[in-house]
Amino acid sequence: MAQASVVLLWHMHQPCYVDPLEGESLMPWVRLHAVKGYFDMIHAANAVPEMRCAFNFTPVLVQQILGLRDRTVADRWLEWSLKPAQELSLQERVWLLEHFFKANWDNLIKPLPRYWELLSKRGTDFPKARRESIAGSFSVQEMRDLQTLFNLAWCGYAARKFHPEIEELRQQGRGYTEEEKLSVLEIHHKILGRLLDDYREAEAAGRIETTTTPFYHPIMPLVYDTDFAVRCMHGRVLPNRFSAPEDVQAQLALALRQHEQVFGKRPKGLWPSEGAIAPELVPLMAEAGIEYFFTDEGNLFKGLERDTDWKDKSVDHLELFQGWRVEHGEASVNALFRERPLSDFIGFNAARNSPEAAAAHLIHHLAHIAEVADREDAVITLVLDGENAWECFPDGGEKFLNLFYSQLCEHPVLRPVLPGHYFEEHLPKVITTRLHTGSWIGSDFDIWVGDPEENQGWELVRETRAFLAENEFTVGDQDREAAWRSIYAAEGSDWFWWYGPDFSTDCDLLFDELFRSHLKNVYRCLDRQPPASLDVPVCKTGEALSLTPPSSLITPDINGRVSSYFEYYGAGSFDPAQQGSAMFQSDRLLRMLWFGNDEEHLYFRLDFRKPFAGEIRFNFSLPRDVSLTVRMAPGLDESEARLRVLGGDEVPVPVQSCLGDVLEFGCQLSVLGFLLGEQVGMFLQIIRDGIEVERHPERGVVSYPTLDPERPTENWWI
Repeated sequence: MAQASVVLLWHMHQPCYVDPLEGESLMPWVRLHAVKGYFDMIHAANAVPEMRCAFNFTPVLVQQILGLRDRTVADRWLEWSLKPAQELSLQERVWLLEHFFKANWDNLIKPLPRYWELLSKRGTDFPKARRESIAGSFSVQEMRDLQTLFNLAWCGYAARKFHPEIEELRQQGRGYTEEEKLSVLEIHHKILGRLLDDYREAEAAGRIETTTTPFYHPIMPLVYDTDFAVRCMHGRVLPNRFSAPEDVQAQLALALRQHEQVFGKRPKGLWPSEGAIAPELVPLMAEAGIEYFFTDEGNLFKGLERDTDWKDKSVDHLELFQGWRVEHGEASVNALFRERPLSDFIGFNAARNSPEAAAAHLIHHLAHIAEVADREDAVITLVLDGENAWECFPDGGEKFLNLFYSQLCEHPVLRPVLPGHYFEEHLPKVITTRLHTGSWIGSDFDIWVGDPEENQGWELVRETRAFLAENEFTVGDQDREAAWRSIYAAEGSDWFWWYGPDFSTDCDLLFDELFRSHLKNVYRCLDRQPPASLDVPVCKTGEALSLTPPSSLITPDINGRVSSYFEYYGAGSFDPAQQGSAMFQSDRLLRMLWFGNDEEHLYFRLDFRKPFAGEIRFNFSLPRDVSLTVRMAPGLDESEARLRVLGGDEVPVPVQSCLGDVLEFGCQLSVLGFLLGEQVGMFLQIIRDGIEVERHPERGVVSYPTLDPERPTENWWI
């Protein structure tokens, strides 16, 4: 019986956590996965010398590893860890207690008794109303132990092997000094310093192969043309068409260039982000020099159903276990299709079994496939996430991987091979000309398009990219390149993964903020003010606003004081005290916001807690992107504000405003370009010396309809 080749591809990926304006990584998962999953995985492969496997590194992950290694990227969570515990403010204690238990409780926290003790003291729930009082109950030593244990827990088995002091600190368990805490963080940096070199050396020795992904991990078919989703998602509501095949080309070119610089050779293979593929991508891959790609088995079989060359053939499932040539027009690229059940078993179920049972299950089924396939070019392709599953194993997956790798290498009918070597030995004998358009999840794009939040995200990308294409040559090469990089980053799949109902995390709003920050950076690179719409979260998981809509027309006197109760009778209102974090609760300047309109004007009243001098900026995202900035000081009666329409310069416009006991502000609807009956969406900024000191609401917008006297209101007051 012929041996079957087994191709194993581990996909390593993290989204771009770096705020493009501040150059700071807002989340720690690149560093923490580096000292656990990424470092463990290369040394698990090295531990079995005969093992051959491939690792797919997304360029955006590699870019962040390099930035953290070279310290050109700041790490917010590292700074929280570095700060001496005795110098932590109350708010910083709250942050640490909120975030430093974000680890697998069973496998990373419970094995460290002190860590579990601290979690028990904080509580498995951390209610907002009690966070400051809970944080105040922790001693300096407890906070220092938390800083140390969080970073210690993430050190994997390879880190312990190369740095025995980690195990010594784990055994110590508590009472850490500042010097001991810093020693853990220094080990993190040492691992970051050697990590990519370890993979490069293993590839040079022929033990592994590295492959790549388009730079910022975009869903290539959707970036090429969002209307491609119609092919696999019939009847779904899609965003206005976005089509940028040149961005797909650019992201491929950037990926290949960086990969060669880091790993010393251009990659032959590609894991399309999320296994997402469409036939139109074949020419782009071939032109870029990609020799083979991976995707899911569902995309093969769904494509063969429509392939005229296979119409009269009985498509046996065994067709999966061979290399394929995929053709589109004059172009062709080789392909390996992922065997789904065994790949998913490793990622989702292996940790629920003993290492012995999990390894035996895989070997048994791989051997069975080899027996029934029984041909010289048989190949079984396993593709899965190479970082997240290991937190579910009590030992980080060390024993399971060692057993699986060893038994695979020793098996008489199985042979682990590198994907490039497989195609060097076996030219594909089968061809398909009708590659299915879809991803590795459900053979469609449901995770990334078709829900209101996802569609809104694509609309923002489309609008921002169009603005860039029209204005890119108004700045120099460096700024233009940075702007395009920000567009490519916003095209990444991860933002859309967390939009919509499919997946959720307690960091949804942070992912949302990062997505919009990349789009806002496009405008900043072009020396333009980002539109107000990009300050409005796409994600709808935030707290509901404490908002009362207007119920009747108002026409107040703009004199800086409330003449009578009835002056704002029927106005809408928003209470800032009901919003946001406790961090700014006690120091807010704004006590209440009132708003409404008459037949010609839009009005606002701002009630302050204490005197204020500076500027107020009203930012409207609905019914059009426009902002109004007015200068304010006690007793100052202003008749002019600065108006800016999306993409334009500020121009003076007539308004009515006065700051006395309250700030009153009025502007003609015609100046703003608004019509009666239209929905208004706005937020305001309080600015002092050019710095935003408050934003209201902190997330989202105050949204309400302007009232039209010709139309009856739904809210009757009696």
